[in-house]
Amino acid sequence: MTALLEDDLVGASAEAGVALTEYFITDKAKWVWRYRINQLSSDPSSAGWLTQAVVAEPEGAVVGYAGFHGPPDEAGMVEIGYSVAPDYRRLGYARTMLTELVHRAVAEASVRTVRVTIGPENAASLATISGFGFVEVGEQWDEEDGLELIFEVSA
Repeated sequence: MTALLEDDLVGASAEAGVALTEYFITDKAKWVWRYRINQLSSDPSSAGWLTQAVVAEPEGAVVGYAGFHGPPDEAGMVEIGYSVAPDYRRLGYARTMLTELVHRAVAEASVRTVRVTIGPENAASLATISGFGFVEVGEQWDEEDGLELIFEVSA
């Protein structure tokens, strides 16, 4: 993540073991890397829950990044986050990312609730979560993304 913040795609790709794209050094992506570095600094045990590159198989294309906002909280809630690179949108990758993250969450005994937050104007993400059983439970203001609807499903 540090290499990505320094626009070092070659170094970051070598560290990740996959060829990362310019999508990983956009302003929005860099905001994620800064935030996750701060999380890791304060809680190194959260590493296995945080954002990772997503590689489509068998072609090996890096299609975006996904993970959780952190390990389960004291109530057993985890929040999912995912982002698909523009060239790979509308091809089912977001739904696949969501599926895999939900599977990972429900496999953990400490997880009782899975959450996603989505801007009300983000029709693509709202469509992505349909069919997963998510129920709208409220809204929040995010300093980076603005108004977000909160959806949860029981694990």
